[in-house]
Amino acid sequence: MNLLADTHTHSVISQHAYSTIDENARYAAQKGLKMIALTDHGPGMKHTAPRAFFANYHILPKVLHGVELLHGAEVNIMDYSGKLDLDNDILSKLDIAIASLHPQCITFGSKEENTAAMIKAMEHPYIDILGHPGDPRYEMDVEAVFQAAKETGCIFEMNNASLAPDGFRKGSDKYMLELLQLCMRDGVSVILGSDAHFYTQIGDFNYVLQLLHSIDFPEELILNTSPEKLKKALKRNKK
Repeated sequence: MNLLADTHTHSVISQHAYSTIDENARYAAQKGLKMIALTDHGPGMKHTAPRAFFANYHILPKVLHGVELLHGAEVNIMDYSGKLDLDNDILSKLDIAIASLHPQCITFGSKEENTAAMIKAMEHPYIDILGHPGDPRYEMDVEAVFQAAKETGCIFEMNNASLAPDGFRKGSDKYMLELLQLCMRDGVSVILGSDAHFYTQIGDFNYVLQLLHSIDFPEELILNTSPEKLKKALKRNKK
């Protein structure tokens, strides 16, 4: 499988990542990627990118070292009503936006609370992707979240870091498998994200690919195989 895009990468601005945007793009080019998304954490997480970082994206090139850059954000879901930490004036100008649950921003709630938070975030017109769904610390109603994704056009991310043996989200494979099986059933596409916090992790989907192969997940439902197909699938580009 030829994977040409990585839609989840972090730079030093997130302060718990260790590479620059330039280093990330250089390495992506070396790996043969055609596109990466710049998705540093939103300002609701302490010691990460401020609002001004996202507002000033216009100074960055759209192509660096031959790699297309999607100017984006990993937006934090801040409460169970789906409140986000970037406003529409910023979100509307991005190329891509991921919404994710992080314990630094929202405590582990009940199954009903977590499910509501995810669904409300997915309903937002400028949230294209639900980031790393499956974290077992955030118990969820899988069928309800899946149906919300179908109705809103929000895409599930299959997050490689969630499956890393030394990662923070151990046990994510259970929910991820359930979501993948529902996607196979209904022909719903997914996006693979490395969640790279160091440049050598960019384009590394090894753990996710093992999961996909274990259930013979169809290649045609993986958006990373074509940057053009990926961009067309983003909610903001369907308007």
